[in-house]
Amino acid sequence: MRARKHTPESDSHGIDLAPMLDFVLNLLIFFIITTSFVKESGITVARPDADTAEHKESGNILISVRENGEVWMDRRQVDLREVRGIIERLHVERPEDTVVVVADKASKAGVVAQVMDEVRVGGIKDVALGATSTASE
Repeated sequence: MRARKHTPESDSHGIDLAPMLDFVLNLLIFFIITTSFVKESGITVARPDADTAEHKESGNILISVRENGEVWMDRRQVDLREVRGIIERLHVERPEDTVVVVADKASKAGVVAQVMDEVRVGGIKDVALGATSTASE
């Protein structure tokens, strides 16, 4: 039997990248779907200090209350009457979301209480207040 010679033209088989691209696209879709998006308030406030403040990772929606009573959600100022509607819409999209109300030290307690009431009426029962921990760790 005679051995066949392989010519360079017949060995031009490349690496098939289609399975790798499929895998990478599937990973990308998986991470986009499972990512927990945080709705930030959009402003910085001077948080009050608290000795018993605890760090929680669960706050998906941040609502800020400024010292002058302005309420901020998702990087825009909202009226207090809009909070319930926005929370209802977000709660329908992601029922497991929680809310952290970050109030300025100088903000009025009445406004903070109204914001928390609107959030609860909007359907989210897990509402926390944001504070800076003064306890040494």
